[in-house]
Amino acid sequence: MAGGLVKHRALQRKSSHRRALLRNLVGSLIEHESISTTWPKAKEAQKLAEKMITHGKKATEASRRETLKFFFRPQEMWDKLSGPLRQRYLNRPGGYTRVLRIEPMKEDQAPSAILELVDGPKDMRFALTAKTIANLREKGHEINDMTAANIQKVTRFRPDAENDLERMIGEFERMAVEGDHGIDEIEKKKVYPKQQRSR
Repeated sequence: MAGGLVKHRALQRKSSHRRALLRNLVGSLIEHESISTTWPKAKEAQKLAEKMITHGKKATEASRRETLKFFFRPQEMWDKLSGPLRQRYLNRPGGYTRVLRIEPMKEDQAPSAILELVDGPKDMRFALTAKTIANLREKGHEINDMTAANIQKVTRFRPDAENDLERMIGEFERMAVEGDHGIDEIEKKKVYPKQQRSR
């Protein structure tokens, strides 16, 4: 049988291009802590990002060398991995990243996703949980089982999680009182150039 079990997505690129793409995605994720891309790219970059954060947590000479040869801007990335990210994920046994599916961002309808670092300032699930709690409080409803499970997930390893959650809930409640609901319309990115009519 030709081929066999495929352990990764080729992403329609040759291996050198695929590796450069993933190195760029992981570097952007470490720098910005949240990136938007297509879902297959996000799933592939997630594997490498988890490895790099584990290297940063170990902080040995061997892991430093592995990290330095992976990134295009190695020293900046190593300083962040072995510094603030190491402190953030010291007690977390794994699962440092999260992939959230979103509506297609581009007009070619490619499946899109957000790849983010958990327990950071841009943690989307933390914000969604806070917004859900604010909505439930506004309507006078009790917290259901799914919301309780989400609260437990987002606060489990996060330091000072209860205060952060209450602060964000208060922010959403203030926005609801002021009538601010965020962005009304999302503009999709253009993939194909506008064609000029020949006649």
